[in-house]
Amino acid sequence: MKFFQLIFLVIMLSSCKNETKNFSGNALSENRKIVENQKPELDLIKTKKKAEEALAFCKSKKMNTDFCILIDMSLHSGVNRFIIWNFKEKKITHQYLAGHGCGRNSWSSDDSKDNPEFSNEDGSHLSALGKYQLGERGRSDWGINVKYLMHGLENSNNNALKRFIVFHSWELMSDEEVYPNGSPEGWGCPTISNNAMKELDPIIQSSEKPLLMWIYNE
Repeated sequence: MKFFQLIFLVIMLSSCKNETKNFSGNALSENRKIVENQKPELDLIKTKKKAEEALAFCKSKKMNTDFCILIDMSLHSGVNRFIIWNFKEKKITHQYLAGHGCGRNSWSSDDSKDNPEFSNEDGSHLSALGKYQLGERGRSDWGINVKYLMHGLENSNNNALKRFIVFHSWELMSDEEVYPNGSPEGWGCPTISNNAMKELDPIIQSSEKPLLMWIYNE
């Protein structure tokens, strides 16, 4: 009798151990899913550092020191990564989605929503990183028919004008965050929604000095 009781006890302990192991494994798996599905957000500490660099650059180049445009391409394209930074108040005043170039992917897809490539090469259909001076306002065939020329100020983006890379709106761009989906990808121009451009256009036009747009991914 004692022998059978001992066997029964061993079986019960083994079963409990397996149940505990399975429970722990399932819990770990669920936690991993939660982390993976957590919506990324703009890093404010990083953004403030970029803004400080941007202000020093604007002062040295006699550009607008009231505000600038910062676009953090390290963020998923389905979350707000385009911001207006107010230098005087040291804060974000506007934030929107921003589209990037599709490269070898399909035009208007979101295939590279979390891992875009960048290039300054003509025909690459990719966005180029670096500091830009927003130039002349003109008519666009896209969005609300407003565009701003982008003068690349660095070796990483100095082909912008030759590549016809401009800042414009696009009717396919959303007013709200679309994560986990991404924003539609064009041929390299940074794009925002039509309503966003309607809001920003008069602000940009009010700038008495050249305005900085800085596109970065680190």
